[in-house]
Amino acid sequence: MLNDTIVAISTALGEAAISVVRVSGPQALQIAPQVFKLPAKLLPRQAHLVSVVDEDGGVLDHGLLLHFKGPASYTGEDVVEFHGHGGVLVTQRVLDRWLACGARAAEPGEFTQRAFLNGKMDLTQAEAVMDLIHAQSTLALRAANEQLGGAIGREATAMQQEIIPVLAHIEAYIDFPEEDISPETGAALLLRIDAVLARAQKLIATSEQGRILRHGARTVISGAPNVGKSSLLNVLLGFERAIVSPTAGTTRDTIEEIIQVHGIPLRLVDTAGLREAGDDIERVGIHRTERELERADLVIEVVDASLPAASVRRLVLPEVSANRRILILNKADLGIHPDWIGECNAVPVSCVTGEGVELLRDAIRDVIATAGPLATDHPIAINARHKAAFERSAEHLLAARAALESNVAPEFIALEIRDALQALGDVIGQVDVERILDVIFSTFCIGK
Repeated sequence: MLNDTIVAISTALGEAAISVVRVSGPQALQIAPQVFKLPAKLLPRQAHLVSVVDEDGGVLDHGLLLHFKGPASYTGEDVVEFHGHGGVLVTQRVLDRWLACGARAAEPGEFTQRAFLNGKMDLTQAEAVMDLIHAQSTLALRAANEQLGGAIGREATAMQQEIIPVLAHIEAYIDFPEEDISPETGAALLLRIDAVLARAQKLIATSEQGRILRHGARTVISGAPNVGKSSLLNVLLGFERAIVSPTAGTTRDTIEEIIQVHGIPLRLVDTAGLREAGDDIERVGIHRTERELERADLVIEVVDASLPAASVRRLVLPEVSANRRILILNKADLGIHPDWIGECNAVPVSCVTGEGVELLRDAIRDVIATAGPLATDHPIAINARHKAAFERSAEHLLAARAALESNVAPEFIALEIRDALQALGDVIGQVDVERILDVIFSTFCIGK
């Protein structure tokens, strides 16, 4: 796969000031003279003004050409980039010219995949490239940059380095079966295993944070009809996304938008008001509301706080969900009825005057933080693949620990430790890489 030369448009499709066509592979610099009118001397890492020409020598575009000599490039191979005018047709013509001259159209994520295979980054850093592109909040961006800088890979490598001496000691006892593992040596090995287990558990605990940072906390705005749910959605978004009407039952379907609050991405979902359905369409909308409540990371329950509490229909939530609920005492500009004073997790809000909106943002941050500490300095947030690998490693280490304490034959202890090392290797892509590469890089965009 690495013997051919690949090409792709690296910028988004559509009209723009410039577009970038990226090429990587052993023939990149050999094909370039067929595509461009080049200067007499082409210097690496310097921009050159060139013309793109067709097979008859006609000019297709003018722009800047840069080339990076491997291995000092993103992919570790010879790389050529053309920065031309950002029209859809002209960019496609430049791409077609490279293809006609012998390059192959790149698969999604193939440039980054080559960077990984050529040792320019580990697997966690390769995944971080897409996290960086998809980041929707300040914290997600910071976490992606930490991962791209190798934070998770360094943790996995450090854990391996802690375990390898344990395996070496166990292997030594296999080679010299007449020797038993002394209590002092066993205690020292257990301490090393415990230290690695603690690091693994600390990383596993960030998986929920990672999910929220990557996909957003699913935040459902719910309540009875005509209490101001859609108005609250519009206030949080800063623009009118949902139709607001004094007529109850205006919202029939869920409306979803993404915002960030204190750096935390929220996937806001406005829902149909909960009541006895008046028709089949409203019944479907209420069913969707109930389904969204089951999936929610955070429920924002909105009530008309100008009314007595006894006259307001309240949400009945499971115990777990109740810990992820914020009660909005809406219509505070009309006055809060005394029944609502002392309600837990309650925030008085007026969607008309904006009163209480900042307090609501603070409350959202505090409730989401209960899913795990959302670090703001150097966040590390593992994804589902990392979590599974760290969990496998921890399981094998726990089995090795139990076997060591029970004086089980060292061969069995060594087997568990090797499996733990392999699981950590899966995190950074050291072992059994082929089975996971296609899954990871297929999520990338073409040209990356």
